[in-house]
Amino acid sequence: MRVLKVSAFGLILLSACQPESGGVGVVGFALDNDDIGGVVTSTSGPEAGVWVIAETDDLGTRFARIVVTDDEGRYVIPDLPDAGYELWVRGYGLVDSEKVPATRGDVLDLNATVAPHAAAAAEVYPAAYWFSMMNLPTEEEVADVDGGMNGYLTWVKNMGCVGCHQLGNKATRTIPPALADIESSEEAWVRRISSGQAGNSMVRLATGALQGLPIKYMAEWTDRIAAGELPAHIPERPTGVERNVVATVRDWSSPQFYMHDLSGTDRREPTVNGYGKLYGAPELSTDEMPILDPAANVASVFNVPVRDEDTPTTNEAPVISPSPYWGDERIWDSKSNIHNPMLDQDGRVWVTARIRGPDNPEFCKEGSDHPSAMLYPKDRTGRNLAVLDPSTGEYSFVDTCFSTHHLQFAYDEQNTLWTSGGGDVVGWLDTNEFLRTGDAAASQGWAPLVLDTNGNGRQDAWTEPGEDMDPAMDMRVPNGFYAVMPEPRGDAIWGSNAFRYPGSITRLIPGDNPPQTALAEVYYPPLPGYGIRGADIDKNGVVWSSMGSGHLGEFDRRKCQGPLNGPAATGRHCPEGWTMHDLPGPGFGDLPQYSVESSYYTWVDQHNSLGLGEDVPIATGNLFDGVHALVEGEFVTLRIPYPMGFYSKGFEGRIDDPDAGWKGRGLWVPEGGRTPWLKEDGKGSKPIVVHFQVRPDPLAH
Repeated sequence: MRVLKVSAFGLILLSACQPESGGVGVVGFALDNDDIGGVVTSTSGPEAGVWVIAETDDLGTRFARIVVTDDEGRYVIPDLPDAGYELWVRGYGLVDSEKVPATRGDVLDLNATVAPHAAAAAEVYPAAYWFSMMNLPTEEEVADVDGGMNGYLTWVKNMGCVGCHQLGNKATRTIPPALADIESSEEAWVRRISSGQAGNSMVRLATGALQGLPIKYMAEWTDRIAAGELPAHIPERPTGVERNVVATVRDWSSPQFYMHDLSGTDRREPTVNGYGKLYGAPELSTDEMPILDPAANVASVFNVPVRDEDTPTTNEAPVISPSPYWGDERIWDSKSNIHNPMLDQDGRVWVTARIRGPDNPEFCKEGSDHPSAMLYPKDRTGRNLAVLDPSTGEYSFVDTCFSTHHLQFAYDEQNTLWTSGGGDVVGWLDTNEFLRTGDAAASQGWAPLVLDTNGNGRQDAWTEPGEDMDPAMDMRVPNGFYAVMPEPRGDAIWGSNAFRYPGSITRLIPGDNPPQTALAEVYYPPLPGYGIRGADIDKNGVVWSSMGSGHLGEFDRRKCQGPLNGPAATGRHCPEGWTMHDLPGPGFGDLPQYSVESSYYTWVDQHNSLGLGEDVPIATGNLFDGVHALVEGEFVTLRIPYPMGFYSKGFEGRIDDPDAGWKGRGLWVPEGGRTPWLKEDGKGSKPIVVHFQVRPDPLAH
């Protein structure tokens, strides 16, 4: 029997509620009029640590809100927009329950279905558990690969294969139906990775630097799975803080496009643009920048222009074979090739974007009197800068001499915008100066990375990479920045140096008159860490990095015991500064001690925007459909169980209302996989945006 009471505060209170499924009663359970709650039970009794999903098609975007049950199987889905919903249960050890209609304010007990066998249960395991089934090459096979086995894994895990796709989801652990008639699995994999506009680069990596080994072992992997082999490890259900997560899924853009990243606030002051729109970066795929209004549940686009009509387009990429999903259709066509957005203190959206062809203007080149060009002239660039003012719709081009990739604002009066992607230089823009004058040349600068190997504290003439070090000179290192990280409490700029084994991080100290005063320091991780990719910095200057070795790397320069410049300070002089944190997940059968997790990027929550604490590092969980937050030495995984196949490359936190508790905070995570049609819903599903929030307990509303 249900006993419902309405309090003076508009709450629906359940006392001695007896679930229809015959489970235990619930006492002291409360709902607001815009919540849905109840109890999840199965033939085994209350189901703790399973997901309850409320989904609707009634709003302007896809909308699903997902919560986790508590110890007694209770759930509360809070603050739902006015719509009709379908509710259902997904969890480890279960198969999906039947979908049940519901409206806001309903008390709805749900019947979960225990999986009839291990194969049915494994269908909802994270991709990591399936990926861990893949066998590794022998040491003899990888002897000629740069870095040996570690070098091979660096590329397979986070520089090549998993750097763009989630391996282990249903779509990648099986052969596409369109290729089912190819008898050899190796031939099917060759055909698969040579498909579409990215096929040329994929097949060149697999058959060139990696000598065809990924094809051999992926084919063997999919054959074993097709024959019925299952993961050796079983994931644990969410516990502790993981049960407090509220995840909201919306979509934007179009099914054939993908997003690299998003921004909806100023990293330095995350209350900027509270409850406002978010802006996406559709790298390579389209010039339609997606815009999501989460308050109205509406998605739109801004058509990004370029300055010069002859700007190259990604539609020109050669195609070896048709796509198993899109056939001969060329789905990517982008001139602007936006990679990353970032809001400033006034809500302007700065982007790394192409505005013209590769040839630089004269002020960048040899013979120019530009201070940076006099020291290190630049002839070509691949991507520049631009800024959108949402209040006016004005889009302004910033012609840079250096290429751009990621971008971050410094904590200085000039609101200096630092960029990565410049190859052998690091570039910056004085945004105050540019907004005041519109003069791109006068507002920008760039500097090479020069180590003070003669130890005199200043930049002198340097030896070039590959030359013998002269003790009387400094030494230039070609460590192009991938991530870029201004120190919140200092003047230095850090960068991660990816796409190499073992990878490194570099610290640039601009000095009083850059580029002439700029000096650098470089730090290589000691084993077992390798394969550095995306990285970020906390307020104490500690750098946190995603690593292909299955670790979250931590580097604290304050722990270095020896000299930080001079002839010995060339990268391996501070192993004591590094700490490796094992990422969640199983290892390969041949390498069980390190997780197969292949995190793409790490972001540090400097301002507690998620609610797990200040300076909490959060790594993308690319094989876990979510992110991993390191909280007091333990990882908390925030997972999206639906739609499976969620893969991100970047994210940011925003504080919409600092006085609203957990409801005014959250982490915004865009889907970043290049192939959104490989998600659970298949072709036709759009890229999604996830809002993670952490409430104080699983029933808070």
